[in-house]
Amino acid sequence: MVAVGRDLFYICGMKRKIRRARLDDVPAIMRLIDEARGIMRSCGNMNQWIDGYPDEETIENDINNCHCYVCEEQGGVIVASFAFIPGPEPTYKDIYEGEWLDDHPYHVVHRLASTASSHGIFNDVMDYCLAVARNLRIDTHRDNVIMRHVIKNYGFTYCGIIYLANGDERLAYQLNRAE
Repeated sequence: MVAVGRDLFYICGMKRKIRRARLDDVPAIMRLIDEARGIMRSCGNMNQWIDGYPDEETIENDINNCHCYVCEEQGGVIVASFAFIPGPEPTYKDIYEGEWLDDHPYHVVHRLASTASSHGIFNDVMDYCLAVARNLRIDTHRDNVIMRHVIKNYGFTYCGIIYLANGDERLAYQLNRAE
């Protein structure tokens, strides 16, 4: 893999690249989100990404703030999207039934969505994120067994429970490779 720069793109092997999303990517990103929502529902996760979240406005805000990325396969086909945001994350201020590994500066990965047929996306996204920032935090719904599995397998440490602004519970994880 070759890092070309945070503002340009990152090549994952020979078949994928990660780049900043553009506003004209929004329809493709929304299709990914719908597909990811369907995958969650088929695995019993009925309470994450409900009531239209994440919506186009959220994705457009991520893009306008330079926080939204897409993963393309050869031919420019977008197979994943995610938000990669420098902390602090307001909902991570308080953590319950545990603690963060440290209080050092970190980046957060949010709204990761991919096609069902794309494999290895999580690792490609995390490899990119670690090339930019060595201290990462992520959270997911308790019922999101797929995400919990890939988070654990990548080496994140479970840190505790956080609550979103709307009061919903999330399981929180951290990976610090800075030290």
